[in-house]
Amino acid sequence: ATGETQQIPTEEVQLEVHLSNGQKVKVNILTSDQTEDVLEAVATKLDLPEDLVGYFSLFLVQEGLEGGCTFVRKLQEFELPYVSVTSLRNPDYHIVLRKSYWDSAYDSDVMENRVGLNLLYAQTVSDIERGWILVNKDQHRQLKSLQEKGSKKEFIRLAQTLKYFGYIKFDPCITDFPEKGCHVIVSAGNNELNFHVKLPNNQMKEGSFKVTRMRCWRVTSSQVPVANGTANPCSSSKCEVKLELAFEYLMSKDRLQWVTITSPQAIMMSICLQSMVDELMVKKSGGSIKKMQKKRLNGSIHRSDSQQTVKSPPLLDSPDPNREQVVKLSTKLSSVSLRGISASNSANDISGNDFHGNYAFEGIGDDDL
Repeated sequence: ATGETQQIPTEEVQLEVHLSNGQKVKVNILTSDQTEDVLEAVATKLDLPEDLVGYFSLFLVQEGLEGGCTFVRKLQEFELPYVSVTSLRNPDYHIVLRKSYWDSAYDSDVMENRVGLNLLYAQTVSDIERGWILVNKDQHRQLKSLQEKGSKKEFIRLAQTLKYFGYIKFDPCITDFPEKGCHVIVSAGNNELNFHVKLPNNQMKEGSFKVTRMRCWRVTSSQVPVANGTANPCSSSKCEVKLELAFEYLMSKDRLQWVTITSPQAIMMSICLQSMVDELMVKKSGGSIKKMQKKRLNGSIHRSDSQQTVKSPPLLDSPDPNREQVVKLSTKLSSVSLRGISASNSANDISGNDFHGNYAFEGIGDDDL
């Protein structure tokens, strides 16, 4: 769809895909190649076996100041990655390869392979460095010692026990829970959305919303005037799009409540919820991560890219003392003690009001509260 609307001619191009450690992988693709084709080309270049390709996805990421990065969205199956990234005409945007699943039990499958292990290791080191995974001084020392020994598997096994392992962390945004206008840092992982909320009295609280207790969710977009003091209706130049993710949550046995997050990353949050639900449903039915289908039989998939090795990231920097404070500060959100599934057929249809009913929604009995 992206290609048709912009009338991009089909031609061979080189596309740069980044790994978690900042390494760039250049693949020769067609402008008309869809996400799966590009993913396959990257896997071929890295010598990642075909049966592990489905464990990874491509994400559109915006590089921020001081090395921070904002996950814009997971590239959908129908997208043309080359068009998606070049049409933005902004060098801060690029495509990143990252694992596509949430359950760390799948890490074992990936770690059996040398390339898979190196990719997971690079991602884990990167997540620790950017503060997505919380590490205290003692754990940091243990991790560094495993790095020095070259014990990548043991490094990942230890990291799996740490808080927020495998989570995607979003930029600070606004929520109406527990009250309107609260600043919050949202992280997605372990079948939940984790909230780190700053209350109006500046107290920090933390709590989690389980995806299995979300009855449904929706993404809405609205045009709002850029805050310049005028109350004029939007003119094309003075307008910005406001995105919101709202989910209906089972707070207690008979009480559902809507929780709203206002964030430019609302679509990415919705994609995360959807993929958690999909993964839960697959596991419920006894399935496993889908093996990538070879769609192309005309030979054009076998490209003559020379292979590339995943470079090992450098040793961890010393821990940031400010990060430990966050852990000590945070107290639990008393009204949220949560456990929980939800879903839609149309994760791709980001319309003005994109509604997701939840197949994985579970009611709760008195003993769950």
